[in-house]
Amino acid sequence: QAQLVESGGGSVQPGGSLRLSCAGSGRSFRSYAMAWFRQVGGNEREFVAALNWDGGATYYADSVKGRFSISKDNTLNTLYLQMNSLKPEDTAVYVCAADIHCCFRDAYKYGYWGQGTQVTVAS
Repeated sequence: QAQLVESGGGSVQPGGSLRLSCAGSGRSFRSYAMAWFRQVGGNEREFVAALNWDGGATYYADSVKGRFSISKDNTLNTLYLQMNSLKPEDTAVYVCAADIHCCFRDAYKYGYWGQGTQVTVAS
């Protein structure tokens, strides 16, 4: 059974950095576009960043552009999100997603989802 498992979340002070990972198992996600979303409480999932299957094309929400970087290592079947200059408003559960089609900003279009990892930015 295909799975995506996130790791790397935690608590950090404003201005700090974190690197999230999303490890795929049960199938190869090499040919898949992948993305990061975030969710606060019961709100809708908010698009953060996405990339195509080989990472050659990347897309970012305006709120994170210039601070976050999405990347993918197909040999490790793993997606990453490098988050720098973190702000309190970045606090959320970060969830990775995958789909054979590229590169949606709408959460409902993704076929595979992880469970999420909590990121808390506070002084």
